[in-house]
Amino acid sequence: MDLGKKLEILADAAKYDASCASSGGQKRSSRGKGSGVGSTTGSGICHSYAPDGRCISLLKILFTNACIFDCSYCVNRRSSDTPRASFTVEEVVSLTLDFYKRNYIEGLFLSSGIIRDADFTMERLVRVARTLRQAHGFRGYIHLKTIPEASPGLIEEAGLWADRLSVNVELPTQQGLEKLAPEKNLRRIQGSMANIRGKREESVDRRRSANTERQRNAVAKERSFAPAGQSTQMIVGADGANDRAILARADLLYSSYKLRRVYYSAYSPIPHASVFLPAKQPPLVRENRLYQADWLLRFYGFELDEIVPTSLADLDLQIDPKAAWALRNPEFFPLDVNAASREALLRVPGFGVRTVDRILEARRFGKLSVLDLRRMRAPVGRALDFVMTVDHHPSMKALDPSRLRSKLTGPAEQMELDLLRG
Repeated sequence: MDLGKKLEILADAAKYDASCASSGGQKRSSRGKGSGVGSTTGSGICHSYAPDGRCISLLKILFTNACIFDCSYCVNRRSSDTPRASFTVEEVVSLTLDFYKRNYIEGLFLSSGIIRDADFTMERLVRVARTLRQAHGFRGYIHLKTIPEASPGLIEEAGLWADRLSVNVELPTQQGLEKLAPEKNLRRIQGSMANIRGKREESVDRRRSANTERQRNAVAKERSFAPAGQSTQMIVGADGANDRAILARADLLYSSYKLRRVYYSAYSPIPHASVFLPAKQPPLVRENRLYQADWLLRFYGFELDEIVPTSLADLDLQIDPKAAWALRNPEFFPLDVNAASREALLRVPGFGVRTVDRILEARRFGKLSVLDLRRMRAPVGRALDFVMTVDHHPSMKALDPSRLRSKLTGPAEQMELDLLRG
C-alpha cells in the first residue's frame, strides 16, 4: 500500500479521538469527492489550543488501525471489516518532518490500535518520538496516546520525548467496560495515570530542589517529563452511564491524577455495531453540557452535587448547568456586584472569569452601575435578574424560576459561546 493511501486510512481512523479535535465547524471531508482547501476532517491535520490561546496545528494519525482488542464502540475493533493499514516508524517520522517543513503543522498527535501486544505497540510509538527528538532535533509539540497495559519503563520513556501523554478511560464505570470493552480494566487505566502523575511530580520536584548552580545546570539538561500533562477521553451515550457518573469519574481524575483535561465525545454509530450499543447517537447538546459542567468543576468552585444533584442524575439539556443551579437556589440572589466575593460572583449566570475579574478591578475606583457593566461587556441580559448595582435593585419576585427559565433557555447555536464566557 502506498504512503498516500495509508495516510488517508489512518488519518480518517484517528478522527474519533476528541482530545485534539476541531469542534464546532462544519464537516468538510478531504477524502473522495468534494474535497478541497480548508477541509476539517479526514486530512490528518487537527487544531489544538495552548493555554495562552494559540492555535496549534497537529498531524493527527494512528500508527495502525489494526487491533487485537474488540471494543464494541470502536470502528477499529478486531471484528470490524474496516480497511486496515499500518505505518512504519520511518514513515511517521518522514511525514511529520515533511508536513512541518512545509509549515502545515506544528506538532504530532500519535495514537494506535494494539498489534501483537501492548509493549510491541508502545515501543513503536516511543521510537517515533525518540527518533524525531534525537535524530532530527524536532522541537515541535508531540502528544502520544499511551497504552495502560504497556510496561512502566516504556511509558516513562514516552514522557521524556512527548509534551503530553494521554490514556483514554473511554467509559466511566468498570461495568460499562466489562460489557463493551472486556479487554480493558478501569483499575489498570487509573494505575497508569497514577504512574504518569508520579513521574511528572518527580520531574518538577527535581527542578525545584536544585539549589546550587551545578545542580541547576544538570537539571536544565534533563528533559521534563510530559510538561503539558496528561488528558483522557470519555465516550458519552455508548453505555447507560448518566451524566452524574461521567462527571463523578472526571472529578476523580482531576483531583487524584491531576489530569489537564477530560474530553467528552458523543457516541457515533458505527457500521456493523454490537447489539449492546444504541441505534442512535445522543444529542450533541449533551456533550456540550458536560463540557460546561466540567468548566464549573475546574474553574468556578462548584461541587459535583451542586451541578448534578443525586435526585437528577442527568444535566438539563435546555439550560446551561450554572443557570440551572441558579434557578434551584434563588435564595442565593440577588448579589451586590459592589460587595460580593469573587467566588459568589462566579455563580451569576452569564458572568465568566474575565468578567468577574473586570468587576473586581473596576469597583476599586467606585460603585458600579448597569451602564458600567455594559461598558465592560458583561452579558447584562443574562445576569441582570441575579445582581444588584447602585441603580438596579431587582425584587424577589423577579427571581421567579419559571419566568427566568424561559429567558435563560437559548438556541443550540449559542451554547458554545455560553461555554466560553461562563
